[in-house]
Amino acid sequence: MCLLHRRIPPIRAHATLPYARDVFRTPFSLFRTLAFAEVVSWTLLIAGLLLRAFAGLDIATVIAGSIHGFVFLSYGAVAVLVAFNQRWGVWPAVVAIVSAIIPYATIPTELWLHRTGRLVGDWRLEQGDDPRDRTWYDRLMRVFLRRPYLLAVLLVVAVAVLFTVLVIIGPPGGRH
Repeated sequence: MCLLHRRIPPIRAHATLPYARDVFRTPFSLFRTLAFAEVVSWTLLIAGLLLRAFAGLDIATVIAGSIHGFVFLSYGAVAVLVAFNQRWGVWPAVVAIVSAIIPYATIPTELWLHRTGRLVGDWRLEQGDDPRDRTWYDRLMRVFLRRPYLLAVLLVVAVAVLFTVLVIIGPPGGRH
């Protein structure tokens, strides 16, 4: 069938933006969203650095750096959550977290984790037969995973508190 003659479903006004629940639907969708957001924040930071260097706009670095810092911490929190849910070993979890330090490395990391099957599956909302499901942190994780909006609020608050503390401490390399 010709691509021009395919039936295209109608676009509903509310269907143009992804729902928050779609982003949180699976560990894969949440991790992929934050990996992409980290790439966007790196781009903003690099653009801010260029604007500061060539146009003397110091505020561009402050704004872009703040956005990048918040997204960086959010990506790290999501990487830890997904690592626990998917039962990654130490190596994949460290690679996922450290990839945020290297510009644009979260996308190849996400592709590697997906290709190796580490992002396959759903959130573990119920206890299974696996003995690891009986640990205190797995039980606690399931409590919050059953309440995704509460989990999202708690993650945002935790990231915001850590972000605020880091802003008070100052940027990496000190203030110039």
